[in-house]
Parts: sequence; C-alpha cells; structure tokens
Amino acid sequence: LCDDDVVELSNLHRQTLYRDADVGRDKLEAAQQALILGGVAPERLVAVRSRLLPENARQLVSQVDLVLEGADNFATKFLAADAAHLEARPIIHGAAVRWVATAWAVAARGAPCYRCLFEDLPPGAQQGCSEAGVMGPVVGFCGALMADLALRVLSGDATAFASLYTYDGQQDRLRQVEARARANCALC
Repeated sequence: LCDDDVVELSNLHRQTLYRDADVGRDKLEAAQQALILGGVAPERLVAVRSRLLPENARQLVSQVDLVLEGADNFATKFLAADAAHLEARPIIHGAAVRWVATAWAVAARGAPCYRCLFEDLPPGAQQGCSEAGVMGPVVGFCGALMADLALRVLSGDATAFASLYTYDGQQDRLRQVEARARANCALC
C-alpha cells in the first residue's frame, strides 16, 4: 500500500475500504486495519507512507509481483507504467470518471503499454475525477474489473493482457477492445 493522504468525507462514496469513522485518519492506518479485519494477515501488508515518486517508483515496483494502479492523475499513471515496464512487472491500470470506468492489464515489459494509448492525448483532452466528477458505484465496478484481471494475471492467464475494458455505467454496458501498440512508442 502506497499513500500519504488522509481519509476525506468527499472520498467515501468511491473508496469503500473506509468508513465515516475513518474521516481524518491516515489512509494507510485505516486501510491496514480494514484489511486485517477482513482477514488479510498483517505480515502480508507493507505500508509505504509516500506517494509514488520518480525517486522511489522503481524500488517499490521491484518488490511486488503485480502492480495495481488506480491513481487519479496522469503523471502518477505514467510513472507507475514506466516503473513496471522497466522492472519487468505486470501492471493493472484502472480509472473512473463520471459514469465510465476502464481497466487494462499490461504484461511485464509488454506492448502495448500505457504510453501507447495515452501519451499523445492533447492537453485538456481528458479530465480527471476531481474536475469531471465520478459516480461511486462506477469506481467499485472498476475495482472489480481490476481484481478480475489481477487474479487472471497471477494465475497465468495470458488472455488477460489482450484487451482494454470500458464500462459505461449509464448504459450498463461493458466493452472489450483490443489494445494495440503504437509503432513509435519510446517505451515499448
């Protein structure tokens, strides 16, 4: 677990690990407590009180078998993707804005990578949830998609890497689209 924030009331509708009583608490402490109460062995949890930063990203990523990235900004998403690629770790990306969720698994040093799909977007083309808003249940659906992909990756299912999944909460429609590498991608 990597975070340096506190639980805020405005997050509770989309961060279901936390409860009203956790508002104002350190997210790492609250998350650890909730996961332990849910049955996770305390020795399996490692808490890092920091954001994912250029100076720690590769070291943190190198210590895990699989990265689950659910950041709310593109800079952190690119950093996590780059570190996972350089450390040869698979990564599951997840995002939710308004009524739409996306989830996607990228193989260790795999192509296409996150940069293949999102590096060439013009500035302002994509709003984050802080600007556009997000429906809490859509975030939960995104988490479920990410968990499914993570279990598939960890079980050795190579088909987990084939597609980008997009969920439209207004239409209750899940689309699966093949992701393709960009020919001039500097990373992959």
